[in-house]
Amino acid sequence: MKAIALGSFFVLFAIVGGLTVPTAFAAEVIVENAPGASVPGCEDTNECFLPYEVSINVGDTVTWVNDDTAAHTATGGNAVDGPSGVFDSSLVLAGSSFSFTFEEAGTYEYFCMVHPWMAGFVIVSAGGGELMVSIETTPGNAGETMDVTVTITNMDGSSVEHVNYNLMATQGTETILDDTEVHDHDGVMTHTTMALSMAASDENPVDVSVEFLGFGIDKPFTGPIGYMEEAQVVPEFGTTIAMMILGVAIVSIIALSAKSRVIPRI
Repeated sequence: MKAIALGSFFVLFAIVGGLTVPTAFAAEVIVENAPGASVPGCEDTNECFLPYEVSINVGDTVTWVNDDTAAHTATGGNAVDGPSGVFDSSLVLAGSSFSFTFEEAGTYEYFCMVHPWMAGFVIVSAGGGELMVSIETTPGNAGETMDVTVTITNMDGSSVEHVNYNLMATQGTETILDDTEVHDHDGVMTHTTMALSMAASDENPVDVSVEFLGFGIDKPFTGPIGYMEEAQVVPEFGTTIAMMILGVAIVSIIALSAKSRVIPRI
């Protein structure tokens, strides 16, 4: 569901567009037993399970597919401390699979009971499919660069891990920032544009867009993949007027938030 922005509440210092994706979803992530993993050596490059580490949300499912010729297990815990008791596939024969749905947030390590050098991790984040995306910028003055800070959190404001997105900023027909397949560990990253050829104004605004690509270190990613968030920077007001307009904007945003699920971050 695409939330609708509230117009130009963009001041001299920064612009903040904090909208939400209140869509619940559940995803399945595939982890493969690497061919030949029954022989030591794959642990040197963390390639016994492919991928070695996956990031998912609460309610998502991980399916381990055995592409090797030997039987394996996917057992919660590690070779030093033994099984954790959270999940255990028992023997998974070649060509078979095992699935487990994670209902609690946390970091889960696992290994193969038969071949204990085989190990991996599952990172489970709370918040399901509900995200809050905010875009903040510094002033858009002619001849100067702009900093664009993208912050992605869960709806409750808690941090997320391993987010991926595309970021683009344009002014008219000129692309001043084009960062593709950005990967960030904690959901907060600042990007710098090219120098603006003209100041941002009503006639020449700077348009910023964020395309969410999903959670995870390796593909396939999970989450509301393809969600777009957009903002427009028009820092045309003086300081005093800008602060007055911001005050009105905050009231308007709070009022609208009470009637809808649009939850800006001020």
